[in-house]
Amino acid sequence: MLVIPDKKLYNLKTIKKDMMPLLNKIVKIKYNLGRNKLETFEAKIIKLYNCVFLIELTENKTVKSFSYADIITKTIKIYE
Repeated sequence: MLVIPDKKLYNLKTIKKDMMPLLNKIVKIKYNLGRNKLETFEAKIIKLYNCVFLIELTENKTVKSFSYADIITKTIKIYE
């Protein structure tokens, strides 16, 4: 799991650096949609940009994007 120790110590640059080893690997992502709605899927991280990253779902090849802020706010959790 991509561990976020403290919001004050983590920023977009450090999250991107920590995600570099996960590039082109299949990971499990839990996405919190709010109101007790969770979406879980397996995906491959395909591209890292300055503020967002792209994933490709393994089941239907759909591409989704998330921001690094989603990781800081724990909207999504990434597991290896």
